[in-house]
Amino acid sequence: MMRKNYYHKLAFMGMLLIVLLAFQKYTSREKEDFPEVKFITESSVTLNLSDFDPNNLDAKQWTHLGFSEKQVSAILNYKKIVGGEFTSKEQLKKCYAISEEKFTALESFILLPENGKDRHFEKFKTNDKKEIFVSKKFNPDALSASEWMKMGFSEKQAEAILKYRNYLGGSFVSKEKFRECFIISSENYSKLEPYILLPVKAPDNFRKSGHQYAIKSTIQYHSFDPNTLDLDGWKGLGFSEKQANTIINYRDRNLRGDFKSLEDIKKCVVISPEKFQELSPYIKLNINTTPQKQETDFSKIDLNMITFKQLLEFGLDEKSAGSMIGFRKKLRGFVNKQQILDTYNIDKNLVQKLISIAPLDVSNVPKYTLTEAPEEWLKDHPYFKYSADKIIFYRTTYTDDKKILKLLKLKPEYEERMKLYLK
Repeated sequence: MMRKNYYHKLAFMGMLLIVLLAFQKYTSREKEDFPEVKFITESSVTLNLSDFDPNNLDAKQWTHLGFSEKQVSAILNYKKIVGGEFTSKEQLKKCYAISEEKFTALESFILLPENGKDRHFEKFKTNDKKEIFVSKKFNPDALSASEWMKMGFSEKQAEAILKYRNYLGGSFVSKEKFRECFIISSENYSKLEPYILLPVKAPDNFRKSGHQYAIKSTIQYHSFDPNTLDLDGWKGLGFSEKQANTIINYRDRNLRGDFKSLEDIKKCVVISPEKFQELSPYIKLNINTTPQKQETDFSKIDLNMITFKQLLEFGLDEKSAGSMIGFRKKLRGFVNKQQILDTYNIDKNLVQKLISIAPLDVSNVPKYTLTEAPEEWLKDHPYFKYSADKIIFYRTTYTDDKKILKLLKLKPEYEERMKLYLK
């Protein structure tokens, strides 16, 4: 019995010893780090992105950009709400289905202007398959729309290039700025770049503004009298058509026909200090101290070219002359003499006498079909601007002018006015 108790105690002691040794081993081992937990987020997915136009993407392509079916549905519905087309990055960013992080990741690849106010970035579909031809060096500041078209650009592309140039103030300033023109593809820029007569980089103090930023260009200046310079003359000095018209109106209306001093020229808002400095050595002001009345043969003066100064000479007061010139400018030219008589704030008796003497040349007045007319022209022309949005909408579906005119449901007299400027 005693031996049995002894063995029980011995077995118990052995078991206790094993437990103690196991506990000691457990407490003495090194602390192991808990494995780090990583969460997969939308931004961790790597996409092989390239430039894209969000207006051309279908549901499947949006899905490939990392959006869920629900998000894709929301994006396409939003596209319908804004008129069937995204017009800017700013507008696309407002879509609630596109998070701020996702938009940031995609932004640099989106082929849209930054915002709807940047009209110079108006989007045109480029046709890169059309060959661009260039054989000699050129200054893009000096090219007209027809010259861009001769290179191989479409009419709309040429207009867009000129809009962008005007936005910069009438000069591309540098190859760097020229390359930013929205409708010039990388491929076409590579072809043109060796022939472009512009500095590579824009100056550090260059700012985008409505005023011209003058640069030393390839223009060969000669002595000129700013009081006798016409539209083409000012354009030949490197100004855009819009700037040239502003200079002529400033001279003929504000200064009553003549720059009296260099200071008068310097004050013109579209002539920057840099441009004035560039031109000043060539300016030769011929001012008559005893001005004589100019004798004009009005039977040879085209009513679409007659100047403010000549209207004053004929006897119109400044208000009548200004109204006639202003209305003509809005119309881009008169197409019949009745339009001149319909101008507001004119001396009708005196104007009736003028139009009975002076001829009217309508050969240079621009006319378009409703399907081809530039949006800017439609929205600014007095006869079209109130129907411009409807025309732009209808012509996305219909290509026949008669059908579009019928849908507009205009009063007969309004339709007849439109037809004066339609091909």
